[in-house]
This record gives sequence, structure tokens and C-alpha cells, in this order.
Amino acid sequence: MAANKKLLMLPGDGIGPEVMNQVRVLIDWMDRRRHVSFDVTDGLVGGAAIDAHGTSLADNTLADAMAVDAVLLGAVGGPKWDGVARDIRPEAGLLKLRKEMDLFANLRPATVVPALAKSSSLKEELVSGLDILIVRELTGGVYFGEPRGIETLADGTRRAVDTQVYTDGEIERVCRIAFELAGKRSGKVHSAEKANVMETGVLWREVAGQVAKDFPDIEFHNILADNCAMQLVRWPKQFDVLVTDNLFGDILSDCAAMLTGSLGMLPSASLGAADSDGRRRAMYEPVHGSAPDIAGQDLANPLAMVQSFVMCLKYSFDMGEDADLIDQACKNVLDAGKRTSDIAEEGVGAISTTAMGEALVAELDSLAA
Repeated sequence: MAANKKLLMLPGDGIGPEVMNQVRVLIDWMDRRRHVSFDVTDGLVGGAAIDAHGTSLADNTLADAMAVDAVLLGAVGGPKWDGVARDIRPEAGLLKLRKEMDLFANLRPATVVPALAKSSSLKEELVSGLDILIVRELTGGVYFGEPRGIETLADGTRRAVDTQVYTDGEIERVCRIAFELAGKRSGKVHSAEKANVMETGVLWREVAGQVAKDFPDIEFHNILADNCAMQLVRWPKQFDVLVTDNLFGDILSDCAAMLTGSLGMLPSASLGAADSDGRRRAMYEPVHGSAPDIAGQDLANPLAMVQSFVMCLKYSFDMGEDADLIDQACKNVLDAGKRTSDIAEEGVGAISTTAMGEALVAELDSLAA
């Protein structure tokens, strides 16, 4: 069967190649059992690209990313590259991909299946069944604003400057995606900013309120970002969709991630604007980092990478049935007590990265029988 689903795989650094391999296993299974083929291109990003090309994102890799239907990324970074120049550090390649592909909306779900509720640092009753979707603006704000830099003043004092900048258009487009997604979920949106002390927060609140008027069936709330952080650990189930800027989204999504007990369980999607054919550039990646301390040991949890692929099937290929099948296989494997070391209970044996992938395939065979 001819493959018309173009994927670029960028395993990256540390545990990235190990968890990405389990997606390859699933793609092979889909080819055999679901008669679905993908046109897969492989590339380098992050430290691996620095070692090979002297930069964390080569021009030809960026060109490949712009040409495919979706990018799957493993992880970037590690102490090996701590000393490289800032403009070519591993994370710079990731930021450049997001910026050049104009991936302005980052979707980070934080869900807790009942089988893993005990893994959370919060009380089980607070998190069991949790299902939050954080929509983070990804290409604006303080991470990209100008001017920025460190300067030495006349008296020898060093001064650092980062600039928080947003236009109303940047705010509107990410808020609109949040409201559209909420319409397919529980129908509630919280918009987090700091309108009490920041001018960008004032504009954000104003624009979010204007967008809310176009979605009268969606319950809408403004919330200050610091209060939002407190509420996430006080009563997280009050949230459904949470939309916020780049900086606060970075912080709040990591806070929400730990409600689940492990970063190894959480995927993400970064989406661009839809073209006239409805096609969006998109990149999918697990929330966890490169974990160099366990790299190469077959210990990493591949489920966040697998769930990132599930999001890819949903958002880039409109393959909801296949996505739901893999998602159900993940839940069934966890219900059966399969655990990698990051989510294993004390005294319970953990399985390897490879064994988790094998367990998923076995469960998929059972579900597809």
C-alpha cells in the first residue's frame, strides 16, 4: 500500500531514541495488522545534530520538517553539550523548529488513569480521573521578545533584559483553539495571566474575553497565573481547558504534569495554523527530557512518546479509531500492572522500555483479534 502519511522522526538525545523505537514498533504493527503505512524520514536534532553537523538543527532537517505532515520528536539535551555556544545549544534546535514551523499552540494533557492515581504526590481522591488540557502559546512572549541580552553598565553592574511581548492576533489565535477544543470536551475554559501587574496580561484578558463571546456555550473564567498554580495542587479537577502564555504555560504545564506522578506518562502536541486544505504543521513530543542518567539502559517509560503518537494520529491524520485503539491498549497494560521503574510501586518489579513496547503489541493483537 502506498504511504501518504509523511512523518519525520527526530529521536534526539538521551532516552529519545529508546522511546522512539517503541513508536516504530507500533508503526510496524499498524502496517501488518491495520494495513496503514507511513512514509517515515529520519533526522537529527539537538546534541546528536551538534555532534554530526556542528549545529542543533541542520538546514536540510528543517526543510524536511516543513515538508512532512507531522514531526515526532524524542528529547534533546544533556550535560555533554553544556559548554556549547548558546545559539547552537540542543534546546535552540527545538525552539527553531517551533518558530520556523509557526507552532503557536502547545497542547499538554494531564490525565490520571485510576490505575496510576497512587503514583501522584497528591491524595488519590484529588487526582483519580483527572483530565486537564493546557493550551500554551508557544511562539511569542518572553522567550522570543526583543530586546534581550546581558549588558555591563558604566559602573560595572551587569544587567539582564528579557522582553515579554504579545500582539492581539497572537493571543486570539491560541485562545480560539482552546475554546474549540473545550467544545469537544467538558465545555469549560480558564485563561491564566497576570493582568494585575503586567500590561501583556491586561491585553491577554481583554482578547480572551472577546473570543469567549464567540463561544457562548463555553463556561469561561479568568484566573491569575499564581492563583492558578495554587489551585492546580488544591483542587485540580476544577479545570478542563486552561489557556495561557508561553512563560506561564511552561510553568503551569510542568506543575500539572506532576499531578500524574510521572513525566514519563505525558505527551504533547504543538500545532500551527490550518491552511486552505485544513492541513496544519505539527510536532508531537513527550513532556519528559532526555534523562541522560538512564539513557541506554532500557529503563525509560515509552508511554509518553506512544501517547504523543496517539495525538499525532488524532490531530494530523484524523485516525481517531486507531488512536483510540492504542490508547486503550496503554490503559489495559497499566490495568494489568505493567510498570516501568518511574511508575512502579515499591516492592513491585518494573519492566524495561522494550518489554513495555512488547506488552502494548500483545494487547493490540488481543484488541484487534
